Amino acid sequence: MSRRPVILGLGGTIRAGSSTEKALLCTLRRAEALGAEVRLLGGTFLGALPIFDPRPSDPTLEQTELAEAVRAADGLVVASPGYHGSISGVIKNALDTLEMTGRDPQPYLTGKPVGTVITAAGFQAGGTTLMALRNIVHALRGWPTPFGATLNSANDLFDADGACRDDKDAWQLDTVADQVMEFAMMRVAQSEKGLGVSA
Repeated sequence: MSRRPVILGLGGTIRAGSSTEKALLCTLRRAEALGAEVRLLGGTFLGALPIFDPRPSDPTLEQTELAEAVRAADGLVVASPGYHGSISGVIKNALDTLEMTGRDPQPYLTGKPVGTVITAAGFQAGGTTLMALRNIVHALRGWPTPFGATLNSANDLFDADGACRDDKDAWQLDTVADQVMEFAMMRVAQSEKGLGVSA
């Protein structure tokens, strides 16, 4: 490949230093170690996004930045906390905002690998939130990775340096990154051969 795959991390909460954003950063660090160029749109960015309004209007700078970042990405990692059995409002709003790409030649998340990371205070909420996020990725024509990570935030997940305290959690996040990168590298290689990848 003549260029590095671009992996976009989208997620976190509007609370600085959230476990969700730390999990996302761990996943992006792994992708970077595997050769990716990574970009983070985290909780601060998500908090600045206006509520998506489907009526015709000029997009804000933040909405345009999100749409352009997704267009440029070869793969994504989306990380959400589990709120009441599903994804958080700020994550749903960001994904709704991708309607801006609906008239693109490759709309939404078409053909892109999407890793899913969930943090929730209990395994039941983690499971239902993971399923909800995977369903949304499917609806947006993305390819959810075979493995999705669910971390129990009832435990103290990260040390002072932001690394996972539990080896099993680290394995989960590494596996998500590995699978996103495997597919993203195939996308880049095929696009450079002029083959393209479609959903």
